[in-house]
Amino acid sequence: MNNINNEIPVIKKVYEFYKLFYKYSTLFPKKDKYTLGSKCETYILSVLELLIAAGSAPKNEKIAFIRKANIKFDTLKILIRLAHEINMLDSKKYLELQKQIQEIGRMIGGWQKSFN
Repeated sequence: MNNINNEIPVIKKVYEFYKLFYKYSTLFPKKDKYTLGSKCETYILSVLELLIAAGSAPKNEKIAFIRKANIKFDTLKILIRLAHEINMLDSKKYLELQKQIQEIGRMIGGWQKSFN
């Protein structure tokens, strides 16, 4: 990651979240790995991409990227909960992901509020 993104803590958190999710996704049943698991992975990467774009955008354009990232992140939270409810993720893994999800959500929300 380049220097500007190393200075933005939420990008680092989402990066670490992806690595943890990826580790857990290798344990998913094959049919789940390529459906809901793949969808979750796509959303995590989309959030990461939008936050990186926000980090390098001019100040007046940052909020649009952050809002899009927040919407994608809200969808991701629902997909992760669904993965737990259909037993793709056991409770221990789900709670670890939830802990990070809550922290990332607060960080994105705080960044978004800083523009209001």
